[in-house]
Amino acid sequence: MADMKTAPAAAVATAPGPAGTAATVLSGRKGRIRRHWRLYAAISPFYLLFLCFGLIPAGFSLFLAFQRWDGLGDMEYAGLSQFRYLLADTQFWDAVVNTLEIWAMGTLPMLFIALVSAVMLNSAVRFKGVYRFAYFVPSVTSVVAVAVIFGSIFSTSFGLMNAVLKTVGISEVAWLNEPWGIKVAVAALMTWQWTGYNAIIFLAGLQTIPTELYEAARVDGAGPIRTFFSVTMPMMRPVILFTVVVSTITGLQSFSESQVLLGRNDGLSTFAGGPEHAGQTVVLYFFQQTFDNNDFGYGAAIAWAIFMIVVVFSLINWRLVNRREKG
Repeated sequence: MADMKTAPAAAVATAPGPAGTAATVLSGRKGRIRRHWRLYAAISPFYLLFLCFGLIPAGFSLFLAFQRWDGLGDMEYAGLSQFRYLLADTQFWDAVVNTLEIWAMGTLPMLFIALVSAVMLNSAVRFKGVYRFAYFVPSVTSVVAVAVIFGSIFSTSFGLMNAVLKTVGISEVAWLNEPWGIKVAVAALMTWQWTGYNAIIFLAGLQTIPTELYEAARVDGAGPIRTFFSVTMPMMRPVILFTVVVSTITGLQSFSESQVLLGRNDGLSTFAGGPEHAGQTVVLYFFQQTFDNNDFGYGAAIAWAIFMIVVVFSLINWRLVNRREKG
């Protein structure tokens, strides 16, 4: 009788249930961690660095966006006043417009040249590796060095651009002193720097297009131009959307181009973006407010505004690509 009474109790004690299942899962996880602790230790430096230099600074900047702080004194809670002032700040919106104008002037020709270059590279028979290396070099060259060179090219007194204009009988242009000239110079710099990078991305996309499609188009009597617009462009649409959005994000984060090219010693801030703030991007305006005016709270609000703009463009890219896949 004692055995019969204790047997059901033992069965009940070992019967699986929600608590027992949770304990089993937890025990299994602890066992896996103990068995693979060396692997976790090997990848832990990345997460520690990301925590220290990524998540914590981002969280602190969000906290700072609701404070007034000059970097030294006590913080003062400001609520949403920083963001309300941002919405009414005409200089901030001028910087956004400058950024988008420079992006449009630089990105549209850059993507066109990059796509044409990728098509030529894809059809090349010899020295493909050499061409790819030559196209990719500008994107890994120091932005400061490139900006110094372009400053000489667009110099009013002895620049190469004015020398070319003189040759064809056109008067000199004060490229770095006129609002439109400043935008042209910065856009030209960005075009030269990122054309090769986007060409390599386009080339990778072109190499994924099945050759059977081109053969079918050739059998149907389509010429090179018709094949390009009927076969290549539709198949390259996701890659083109990706490069457009990535180029937009890069343009929104542009800083060194304008800062080095338009840095002045004539009383203007090095973050002013030249005369009439024509070359001042949103990131330059962020630096001006944060480090020239010592307004760290408002600078944090600007940084989060830039982040939201980037998120909006990323969501647009996701929607467009997702619609293409569903179609």
